[in-house]
Amino acid sequence: GLLRQLVLLPGSDATSRVCPSSDPRLAVLSVPQALLTMPITPTGNDIVPLYPYEAEVFITPGTQPPCAKAEEGQLWFNTLKKGLLLCDGRLWLPLLQEKERLDYVEDYQDLYTNSETFDIEVFHIPSQGLFAATANRQTKPGSGIYKWVDGKFQVYQNIITYEARAWKYFTVGNKIFLAVANSKGQPGEEWEESVIYKWSSRKLMFLPYQTIETHSALDWEAFSIQEQHFLAVANHRRGDNNHNIDSVIYRWNPGTKVFEVNQTLETSGAYDWEFFSVGPYHFLVVANTFDGISTNINSTIYIWLGGMFQPFQYIKTVGATDWEMFQVKDRYFLAVANGQKLNERGPSHYNINSTIYELNVITQTFVKFQDIVTNSAVDWEFFSVGEEKFLVVANSHDGSSYSLNSVIYRWQGYEGFVPIHRLPTIGCTDWEYFNTTAGSFLVYSSATSPLSKVFRLKTH
Repeated sequence: GLLRQLVLLPGSDATSRVCPSSDPRLAVLSVPQALLTMPITPTGNDIVPLYPYEAEVFITPGTQPPCAKAEEGQLWFNTLKKGLLLCDGRLWLPLLQEKERLDYVEDYQDLYTNSETFDIEVFHIPSQGLFAATANRQTKPGSGIYKWVDGKFQVYQNIITYEARAWKYFTVGNKIFLAVANSKGQPGEEWEESVIYKWSSRKLMFLPYQTIETHSALDWEAFSIQEQHFLAVANHRRGDNNHNIDSVIYRWNPGTKVFEVNQTLETSGAYDWEFFSVGPYHFLVVANTFDGISTNINSTIYIWLGGMFQPFQYIKTVGATDWEMFQVKDRYFLAVANGQKLNERGPSHYNINSTIYELNVITQTFVKFQDIVTNSAVDWEFFSVGEEKFLVVANSHDGSSYSLNSVIYRWQGYEGFVPIHRLPTIGCTDWEYFNTTAGSFLVYSSATSPLSKVFRLKTH
């Protein structure tokens, strides 16, 4: 029949009132086994069962909790998520659930780093946990690897680097790697060397695996196409003045088990690579910053055709420092962070537009969707909370100060992205979003201070 009202009575057995039956077992308001816990008292001897209405299950955000076959058809009212779920014999499926929404952002952790930080890479190693790698300016003790322990990042390993500008975590089969982009060379060397580190499951730390000659490298991008693994390095300049040099794409050789040169691409002060796919097509876009004369130059989107990347579209950018690709339903976007506009007869302009482009499937090109005023933007980070979509920008400098607000923008459909939160930052160069069992977080790096910060996203 039609159930018009359900009343939950903690600790009471209403079976005989609600559903008189010759076989009461069929009418028991049973509690799912996943919700029942049997805590041991401090003495370690007595096992005291919790009341069903006090039990709760902790589930990693973004995943559906499992249920047993015997619980199929049972209902669970989740008090934390304010939702009603049904067991299908394998998972608890939401029937009615309050949508999670971002309420505000709170200061969570001061992350003290070895020196100024240009980039943070957050990653998860299976069976080991959550980690963060910071790209630090000073050589010794170098860049830091931090592990998430008891709800905070704690120092785990230090790696000697040479003005590291970025880290990239990736896997090849069951091998786990972490590549660093070193922008400076060792004393006495004529070029720079960037290093790929491999995770040792025996020593539980990252060890050097392969060294690659780079030129003021600012970024690594890792990606796979048709089961082939690639690494792209953004070579910023050779020496002090030559910004028009090749950036290189390396391919993993399964035979030699190292990365080998696969293709070179002409770039101008390359700062960032971003790989993405749309349907069966694969793209790689570079942020070109400076050609030796101007920052008002083209950045290039490449498409994978015939086993190599070929130019697909040129987009005019202004000292571009970052590309962020994201998707909202069936719409594809590219956001560029524009850093600065050089003025030959006066001071440079740092208060300029960064731009979001949308893929037009009819013309098969990216067209301007929205301009957002930024202050020497260095990074965009896209993330979701529930069904809401957000972009946060790293504002680094306004021409006179590094103490600026970085801004979180929320997707509002026809209005585009609208500012909703302004976060005080100092020399902000990178944002990373991550999830743990404790909730959702944002962490930013500072290029002017040995202090990065972790923020928690409070939701309701």
